[in-house]
Amino acid sequence: MTAAQTRTRRSFDSGTVAVATSVMNVATYGFTILAARIIGPSEYGAFVACLNLLIVVQVVALGLQATAARRIAVDRGNVAAIERAILSLTTRVSLTVGVILLVLVPAIDALLNLDSLLAAAVVAAASVPLTMAGGQAGILQGERRWGSLALFYLAGGLPRLVVGTALVLWQPSATSAILGVGIGYVFPLLVGWWALRHRRQPDAAASGHSVRALLVETVHNAQVLFAYFALSSVDIILARHVLDDHDAGLYAAGLIVSKVMLFLPQFVIVIAFPDMATPEHRQRALVRSLAAITGVGAIAVVAAKLLAPVALVFVGGSAFVEVQDLLWVFAALGTVLAMLQLQVYAVLARQGRRPVVLVWGALVALVVLGLRTDSVAGLVTTVVVVDAVLLVVLTLASLRIARRVPAPPVAAAPPA
Repeated sequence: MTAAQTRTRRSFDSGTVAVATSVMNVATYGFTILAARIIGPSEYGAFVACLNLLIVVQVVALGLQATAARRIAVDRGNVAAIERAILSLTTRVSLTVGVILLVLVPAIDALLNLDSLLAAAVVAAASVPLTMAGGQAGILQGERRWGSLALFYLAGGLPRLVVGTALVLWQPSATSAILGVGIGYVFPLLVGWWALRHRRQPDAAASGHSVRALLVETVHNAQVLFAYFALSSVDIILARHVLDDHDAGLYAAGLIVSKVMLFLPQFVIVIAFPDMATPEHRQRALVRSLAAITGVGAIAVVAAKLLAPVALVFVGGSAFVEVQDLLWVFAALGTVLAMLQLQVYAVLARQGRRPVVLVWGALVALVVLGLRTDSVAGLVTTVVVVDAVLLVVLTLASLRIARRVPAPPVAAAPPA
């Protein structure tokens, strides 16, 4: 394959995954909006509480995905052995998470103030396919099977919109809404099973890829991702403490723009991660990905500045006009968060340990500084500055490491 053909193929792959992730995000967001209108404020609050718990659980699935994708990308000679080990681990972890949450159903019901043991039980059941799909996605990502991965992502959004909407129309309640989400998690699992149905049998167990070694890496990945998600979400909690209800609502509306900018270039990270795991491709993948996210973000920031009244329509309309002049700042925040997410995955790709401390440190700094603010502008500016400083530090570290001469491959961990 010529260089031109390779670039064309990569562009096609990127476009396919970009469309799929965009459709998934739009469908997911669409169902959330429809559920809010159908089930009403009280039930919607319980539904969002359940969703937030599943987002925390999803950290485990993303940890499994990163482990599978990295291992396969750096050791192409043992793909069959890694695939078998990761699927075995994924099954065990998924069932464990499900059983733990099932035991904690009364606690979940009380903590989230659901007044419904059934809704809490549905959350526990939904955690199993959610977690299990993480390992499948990681295998497809590591093997760079972008077509199958695109179908996987489509299955993660469209069925939730269709099935979930049908359920809440039939029975408008938080339980029906979260049941629609749980059923939606099954569809990507089926796509993953179909894509991986013809599994190769490994010739022998691969050194360094035991289930125990994979578990250790997954735990590390999950705690890094948890730190990032905490950093990217703590500001709304701070807003509830330092601002009055009106201003906190304005801040929440502005964050809609930030979340759009965070998820819009998600496909860039999906495509780049396997290359960032391989020393010979690491620097190019990182630089190109940073450039792509920066370009998309710059266009969005300028658009939010020049077309603020149009952007306001998507964050709540005239009731939130006071935040209109700050929407470009929220767009900048989302862009910084997207670039920061890329850097976090770059750390996972090379299995770095010390940068994780920086993420936790930034979280502490953000809480301390954020508690001293007393306005929407002050809080969002503080968040942007803290996140930007962390981004610069992680970027410099990643580029310095990426320039190093690739060393011979070393097993990631001793066999169990």
